[in-house]
Amino acid sequence: MARTGARRLAASNLTAGSSHRGYRMDVASLRRTASKRVPALGKTAAFSKTWTFVAGDWHEGNVPIMGPRTHAAWLSSMVFDGARAFEGVTPDLDRHCGRVNRSAESLSLKPLLSVDEWMGLVDDGLKRFDRNAALYIRPMYWAETGPPGGVRHDADSICWCLTMYEAPMRPPVGYSITLSPYRRPTIECAPVDAKAGCLYPNNARAVIEAQARGFDNCLMRDMLGNVAELGTANVFMAKDGVVYTPEPNGTFLNGVTRQRVIALLREDGAEVVETTLTYADFESADEIFSTGNFSKVMPVSRIEQRTIAPGPFYQRTRELYWAFAHDTPARAAGRVSKGMHS
Repeated sequence: MARTGARRLAASNLTAGSSHRGYRMDVASLRRTASKRVPALGKTAAFSKTWTFVAGDWHEGNVPIMGPRTHAAWLSSMVFDGARAFEGVTPDLDRHCGRVNRSAESLSLKPLLSVDEWMGLVDDGLKRFDRNAALYIRPMYWAETGPPGGVRHDADSICWCLTMYEAPMRPPVGYSITLSPYRRPTIECAPVDAKAGCLYPNNARAVIEAQARGFDNCLMRDMLGNVAELGTANVFMAKDGVVYTPEPNGTFLNGVTRQRVIALLREDGAEVVETTLTYADFESADEIFSTGNFSKVMPVSRIEQRTIAPGPFYQRTRELYWAFAHDTPARAAGRVSKGMHS
């Protein structure tokens, strides 16, 4: 009897009664306000100067590349990479172009362009900007379709684009960090061997949580409780004249800039140790700095409530990286002596 009554009540709500009229009024109200809440379809949003090569040609602005049925738009079958142009140089562009292809393979997407083809498109795209403009260079692959009702994507529906846009380099000022309650996944849980879009909401919620507590960024741990990386970059610390960084263990990307910095420091005579590090290690560090493509080399100036001055290893690392990027020899006199710390 109760079920029969429930059915009758539901049916009565679908008649032209007051409940139904109220529902229709809500829909009408949403339609009237929709244009105020989202951009009109086909309109280009107001972003910085942007050029995108897609579907065989260059397009200016935030050109639409996906639809509501695109597999990547709702099931995250997308990979990308990020290179930089600044001061007329594009350091390690070949490595970034190579990594986007490897990321695609890790996500069972078929790479359609060679590294040389990606780099040729970048060269063509650079002509559309001022020579010394600071740019973010982002090649992407994604899946357009998948089987009806299925989770997997269609491996033959791969699309790609190259987008380049103005993005000023961050000034080298320090920032504050804390410990995030959120952790990095393992390869059994997520495609951590790829630069995949699906990984970034986890880091985003870590950064949002840290900023809600008054910090700029945060250290994230792996599932064993050891430090993996920052919410937006790889991380280094110095203690008693030695530079340390978390050893790649399959929970975070071994960044292009990270690898470059390690090589540059070692060539410069510094001892760099890749090892297991705890949060306590960072709390007692002499220096902390980060490496990443977007901002390159940046100092950490505060961990929790402890202030840390940018130290000699950070300063030397930034000097070495800029010299490498511009293909100029760094001053040997700038070397950091073993045992020197801030």
